[in-house]
Amino acid sequence: MSDRQPAPVPRDLPAGLSWEAALRHVRSALEAAGIDDPVLDARLLVADALGTDAAGLLVRGEDAVDEAGRARLATHLRRRLAREPVGRILGTREFWGLPFRLSPATLEPRPDTETVVEAALARIPDRQAPLRLLDLGTGTGCILVALLSELPCSAGFGIDLSPEAAATARANARRNGVGERAAFLCGCWDAAVRGSFDLVMSNPPYIAEADLGRLAPEVVAYDPVLALDGGGDGLAAYRAILAALPRLLAPGGLAVLEIGWDQADALKALSGETELVVEAVERDLAGRDRAVVLRRRDA
Repeated sequence: MSDRQPAPVPRDLPAGLSWEAALRHVRSALEAAGIDDPVLDARLLVADALGTDAAGLLVRGEDAVDEAGRARLATHLRRRLAREPVGRILGTREFWGLPFRLSPATLEPRPDTETVVEAALARIPDRQAPLRLLDLGTGTGCILVALLSELPCSAGFGIDLSPEAAATARANARRNGVGERAAFLCGCWDAAVRGSFDLVMSNPPYIAEADLGRLAPEVVAYDPVLALDGGGDGLAAYRAILAALPRLLAPGGLAVLEIGWDQADALKALSGETELVVEAVERDLAGRDRAVVLRRRDA
């Protein structure tokens, strides 16, 4: 057996560092700790602590880190090494090029979820049409807000079981300039809404209960269980949504639901028991199944 010990994780932030040296130090600390994507995380943490952006880090790389910046960066680094996600540390996460505030009641938006937005937009021939949108389990509101930013004549509702999540989504809609076209309600799936919709979207909880403990520390400790737990087989939320969709969808309307990478066949089977049909399965940037597109069979 080898006596070699793992490299120590450099936690302390030395005084007198330049911006460039601070960036290297943080990146090395994250790499040594086995943090995924240490380059991007380091850039985001250092830029926020120093009150700049990625371009500023390049232009002012030789500037000295002042004591206030050093204190902020040391705190950021300590939190990230404790596996707190960067989005939680900064309080915001970018999605579809837009900033979204987070709260303890909201799932942190993931790039994979942009597949839902892309799939919906690809099936809307006229982006100037006055469409009615519905986002079930809205969380931060990222899906609805992203779509409304691309559909200037449309309006929509976001529904969430958590009052705090609905309030967070409402604030994000205002922040991103679509607040007058978005309403957010607290309720269980479709119970809070009436009428029909041209587009229904959802990123529901789809992790099987037995798999929750196997998720990354950043997810287990910081994302709300309510937004993750899909029941015994991970499909509980889909059953509720599929049962409601025939009533919710307007003639010619469609639904786009995010799924786990191995759930497409299960969604096809579940939809076969309803008035719905899976029109397509869309893949994310990694080539994994990520969203299903559904329509009514009589559409």
